Amino acid sequence: MREIRSALSGVQGTVRFHEPMSQYTSFRIGGPADALIEPEDEEALRLLMVQARKAKVPVFVIGGTNLLVRDGGIRGIVVRLTKFDRIEEHEGGLLYAQGGVGMPRLLKYALQRKLAGLEFAAGIPGTLAGAIVMNAGTRLGEMKDVVRRVRLVTPSGERRELSADEVGFEYRRTFLPDGIIVGAWLQLRWDPTARSEATVKEALHRRKATQPLALPNAGCVFKNPGGEPAGWLIEAAGLKGAQVGDAQVSPLHANFIVNRGRATARDVLALIRKVGQTVEEKTGVTLQLEVKIVGRA
Repeated sequence: MREIRSALSGVQGTVRFHEPMSQYTSFRIGGPADALIEPEDEEALRLLMVQARKAKVPVFVIGGTNLLVRDGGIRGIVVRLTKFDRIEEHEGGLLYAQGGVGMPRLLKYALQRKLAGLEFAAGIPGTLAGAIVMNAGTRLGEMKDVVRRVRLVTPSGERRELSADEVGFEYRRTFLPDGIIVGAWLQLRWDPTARSEATVKEALHRRKATQPLALPNAGCVFKNPGGEPAGWLIEAAGLKGAQVGDAQVSPLHANFIVNRGRATARDVLALIRKVGQTVEEKTGVTLQLEVKIVGRA
C-alpha cells in the first residue's frame, strides 16, 4: 500500500481505497481494487502515470461495460475518467469528446445538432474511451467509421495523438499503444432531416425487444465468429437458460450472460467455459471472448 500511496501523492482527484468493483461494472460483479481514482484533469492523470510507473504500481482504466472483474479484485490503481466529460463542436461536423463522455450522451449531443454518423451507437453503453478500445459497434456501423484521431496519455506521462490508421481498428479490437485514451476527434456529417432520429429510435426499440436489459450483464460475451452469429450457435447448442449459480445464459439472447442477483465472477467464468466447450463439441466452432476479464481469482 505504501507504493500505491506514493503513486497517488499530489494527484488531484477523488480517491477511494479497497473499493468494490461491483459498484462500477454493468455486471454488478467484482472484488475490490486496492485504490480507485477519478483524476481531476489530464495533468493529474499524467502525474499519476509517471508516479505509478516509478513506484511499479499497475494502472487499469475502467469504463464498466464489456468487463468481468474477478472476485479477488484488482491489484494496483483503477482509473475512472468520470471528470473527462467535455464535448466540443468544430466546423464541418467534427466533434472532440473527452474519454469519459458516455456514449448515450454523445449520441444525444450529435442528434440535437443534426449531426449524423453515430446512429450505430444507439444502445451502446459505457464511455467513449471504452468504445474506441473495443471498436464497439452494431449492425449499423462501428467506431472506426467515425474516429479520426485519438489523444492518449502513455505510461511515461507523454501526451500522444494518433490517426485512425495508427489506432489499427479491427473487429471488436484495436492495436493502440499502452496508455489511457483521454479524448478523440469524431467526423460526423450535417443532416437536417429526421432520418437519424428515426434510425436511433428503431434501433433502441429493437434492442429493448431482443436483449436482457432488465438484468445486470456485460453485453455480448462472445465475438461473432463469421457465418452464424455467436448467439445463434449458443442457442442451437441448447444452452439458452443454462445456469451456474446466479449466472445465466439469457433466455432472451443467448450471447448474453446475466446476473440474476448474487452471481460471482467464478459463476460467470464457469458458465463461459461450459458454453465454449459445448458449442465447440456440437458445432466445431471455437468462440472467442468479446468481454474482457481482469483481476485476481
